[in-house]
Amino acid sequence: MEDLFEKIPELLGGDIYGIVKTVLFAILTLVVGFMIIKSVVGITKRTMEKRGVDRDLRPFLGSILDVGLKVALIITVAGMFGIETTSFVAILGAMAFAVGMALQGSLGHFASGVLILLFKPYRTGDLVDIQGNVGVVDEIQIFNTVLLTPDNKKIILPNGTVTNGPITNISGQGEIKVVMSFGIGYGDDIDKARRVIQQVADECPHVIHEKSVDIFVEALADSSVNFAVRPWAKSEHYWDVFFYMHENIKKAFDKENIGIPYPTMDLNVSK
Repeated sequence: MEDLFEKIPELLGGDIYGIVKTVLFAILTLVVGFMIIKSVVGITKRTMEKRGVDRDLRPFLGSILDVGLKVALIITVAGMFGIETTSFVAILGAMAFAVGMALQGSLGHFASGVLILLFKPYRTGDLVDIQGNVGVVDEIQIFNTVLLTPDNKKIILPNGTVTNGPITNISGQGEIKVVMSFGIGYGDDIDKARRVIQQVADECPHVIHEKSVDIFVEALADSSVNFAVRPWAKSEHYWDVFFYMHENIKKAFDKENIGIPYPTMDLNVSK
């Protein structure tokens, strides 16, 4: 056993104390290097924000910078142990190719992220409907798009999935019609109900009052006469208008004795 320990420096090509010193210095370099990289990436993001760089690009470019600097740091540390950087880069390239073949789906998500940033079907802050997932775009990352729902849930969608299906940008135009439907009974006055709905829309603080509100009979359903109601609002006030109209139309209908029907069933029991 003692002979083995005596041969370790020889096998490693040098003095054991020098090797320990190199290892400690390499660890210190990694720790300090990661701290510097974190600081550099943070400064870069803040600089991009001050320079007015598109906020969709900031996390994307920041992630690429972070990965690139960490790879360079690892190559530098490998050089401390006498590994030729050219050989290391070649090995790293081969590994990257192998990993790339194994992660073709992830590379597809990366390519889709680039396409999203180039063609901008949506931006950070837009309210979107992506394949049934409705939310505000919180962040466009390298591989994923992050949505925040109205009830503050976070939905992470792979970019490849996003670009392979329909995307509805609800708020991309700045102003939007809030589409709603309200039913009244067949025995209620249609013109009276229309006036009540219009009055509620006029009192809503987030409705754009310079534009007319669409109030049309859209269907004669089985148990109700249904109105299509579409007031205009700023994109950021979509949910404010939606919830205000539903609550206050119910209150106004109750006050004016306008019924909101619900499905009923008559049962005839024979003796």
